[in-house]
Amino acid sequence: MNSHIRTIALALAVSGLASGAAADTVLIHGEAGPNRGARAQALQWFADQVAERSNGEMRIDIQWGGALFKANAAMQSVGNGVADMGTVIAVYYPQEMAGYGISDLPLDNPDAWVGMRATDSLMRSSEAIAQNLADKNLVYIGTFTTSAVHIGCADSAIRTTDDIDGLKVRGTGAYGKVFGEFGANMVNMSIYDAYQGLDTGLLDCSQGYSYAVTALKQAEVMDSYTLLDWGQVGGVGIFMNADVHESLSADEQALLAEVGSDMADEFGRLITAANDAAVEAMKEQGVEVIALPQAERAKLVTAGEPFIDEWVDTASRVGLPGDDLLTEYRGLIADYTEERDTQGYPWQRN
Repeated sequence: MNSHIRTIALALAVSGLASGAAADTVLIHGEAGPNRGARAQALQWFADQVAERSNGEMRIDIQWGGALFKANAAMQSVGNGVADMGTVIAVYYPQEMAGYGISDLPLDNPDAWVGMRATDSLMRSSEAIAQNLADKNLVYIGTFTTSAVHIGCADSAIRTTDDIDGLKVRGTGAYGKVFGEFGANMVNMSIYDAYQGLDTGLLDCSQGYSYAVTALKQAEVMDSYTLLDWGQVGGVGIFMNADVHESLSADEQALLAEVGSDMADEFGRLITAANDAAVEAMKEQGVEVIALPQAERAKLVTAGEPFIDEWVDTASRVGLPGDDLLTEYRGLIADYTEERDTQGYPWQRN
């Protein structure tokens, strides 16, 4: 077993032998992003809650900023035991993480909390997805989301879909493909490098998410930011090395699952507030914030439909029941949308 679990003796006899076998379990978590922004806050909340609910007997040691591995190496690094657990982004692994990639589809649901709750439910209930992950030595723990997909530009602005034609755009997943369908010249670049791309002219525009613009300081090099309210990239979450997970007690495994599930509500609260604050901050910095007209938004939704079908084909090729999963996921989105509409968000309830 390739494990980085550290066992720390709490009481040592004068002879140097352990006396009373009390010990902490410390799990190393690899995170490619910086220690700032809403997702970083939620990840730290996850670590703090694991420590608190375990009475300090289990702790998460977060290695920030790609110290252990970059975002595009996270899946294999966690599976191989470079870290006990880590943040994995599905768009970097369209086939290997096809099951989780369902939450990246342009399904006309930009609501962060609804998306996370639907994704978390699917990932915990689908035996097919769990087995697919096990083949990669991974176990699902909890989910984030990038929240609603928008696009920021330097020295240009997108007010209609016609404005996309000819622009150099950093985009990911089905959303990036749709930008390409509207004539964008797609540039393969990480969101963490988009600041430099916009600043040097390698990019005209970058697909983004409001809170991330603030976290990565991209507003400094943006002139416009177009609110698309189209969908979200939701395949961003915590996965654990299966060998390490198996080595934990049943209570420890249950605790990680519990906190991982609760994280959707906490991140929903954080991301909603952070996105609102980020848009206001952009306006204060002189960035033009543009709301895409509904008729133009509808063009994006329609253009995204073939890529939903493409995902079903990809999922089926890797042995997943693509049609069934899509039907189940759409049903979960409808269920949580209804819950939000009738009860409000969890953090708004009495």
